Amino acid sequence: MLTIKGELASAHVEAEELINHIGQTVQIHGIVYKIREMSGFAFVLLRTKRALVQCIHSGDFSTFPLSELKENMSVIIRGEVVRDERSRTGTEIRIISFEALSCPAEEMPVVINNREVNASIETLLDFRPITLRNIKERAIFKVQEGICAGFRSFLGKNGFTEIHTPKIVFSGAEGGANIFRLDYFGREAYLAQSPQFYKQIMVGVFERVYEIAPVFRAEKHDTSRHLNEYTSVDLEMGFIKDFTDLMRMETKMLAYTFDYLKEHYADELAMLKAEIPTADEIPAVSFVEAKQMISDAYHREITDYEDFDPEEEKLLSEIIKKQTGSDFVFVTGFKSSKRPFYTQDSKDDPEYTDSFDLIFRGMEITTGGQRIHDYNVQVAKMRRLGMDVDKFSSYLMAHKYGLPPHGGLGLGLERFTARLLGLQNVRYAAMFPRDINRLEP
Repeated sequence: MLTIKGELASAHVEAEELINHIGQTVQIHGIVYKIREMSGFAFVLLRTKRALVQCIHSGDFSTFPLSELKENMSVIIRGEVVRDERSRTGTEIRIISFEALSCPAEEMPVVINNREVNASIETLLDFRPITLRNIKERAIFKVQEGICAGFRSFLGKNGFTEIHTPKIVFSGAEGGANIFRLDYFGREAYLAQSPQFYKQIMVGVFERVYEIAPVFRAEKHDTSRHLNEYTSVDLEMGFIKDFTDLMRMETKMLAYTFDYLKEHYADELAMLKAEIPTADEIPAVSFVEAKQMISDAYHREITDYEDFDPEEEKLLSEIIKKQTGSDFVFVTGFKSSKRPFYTQDSKDDPEYTDSFDLIFRGMEITTGGQRIHDYNVQVAKMRRLGMDVDKFSSYLMAHKYGLPPHGGLGLGLERFTARLLGLQNVRYAAMFPRDINRLEP
């Protein structure tokens, strides 16, 4: 009988450990990323799970001909570690021998071992299982991993409980036609537009909650900023004084996460030439004020008094950047007609709401606000909007039996990643994007 213990048996070293093995013979595994033949020797770049390791093949110490090594071959390399300050790891490996674990059956349909994949976005996505192997492409998603890790670290330190909510739901939180319907054992159900209802319910349990998970929007947009399935970073807080508590929390979370990225993901940030902003303070303007600022600065007539168009988001960011130096701006006080039914209306003017958007480098990445916590107020607003209150009985149960004043926000992970890294299309920041035209790979 085989007994499995919770310890690793591998004797292979990791790329970041090579500096501790100067002068020693080691084994390291990876995939042959690129072979560059020189005069009398060859550079063999080995792609490990995070780094490229520079290896050298030479007749002076290698026991096999270079022709046996192939690009995209999975291998175990045995060799001597020597110091080389010019390489990313500060070392190189003089290859003595290798073991082939697998070899590609065909030539690559697209070149992936240059600094970046020189192909259209359609080609990049059509061949996603292999184009993600490019070091720059995969660096995007290491940074995205770091964003999530930074958010989780910050939220954990600030008393938030991570939750996992259903993605098959009885009703769309946002309502409207942009929801995916499905047959749930003969009953009509939907893919979740957001975890909104469950976040509010769980405020009554944990007070502060968050979730990082997929959400689904059946919007027939084919733009550089829309996806039909994206990852939403959602948080909800109880016992808030007003919606500005949420804005302060997001400001602190962003500042913490940028520091986290710089500490733990410096190599990827450098490779992607990412410009990390500061977010210690973020300016805030009202929606009405923002509209007027854009109109005055760019001599544009205000035609939509309820929302921004994408161009206005860019123009507002330009104004704020010039005035304050900030890459971010909160816009507050959107009209009630443009916000979901659970958004609290302003006491000063019920036509507007205690809500906000966060715009980052010309694009809205966050929507948030204070929620209605009083049962009677919520029911009255739903009836005013012509909604069937009985269909929301499980959601309203939390309100009926008492919820504290609360609010929350949702941040689009792919949009945030794209803005942070200067990517022109949100699809570059989605591993396997889903839009109106793409269902595979």
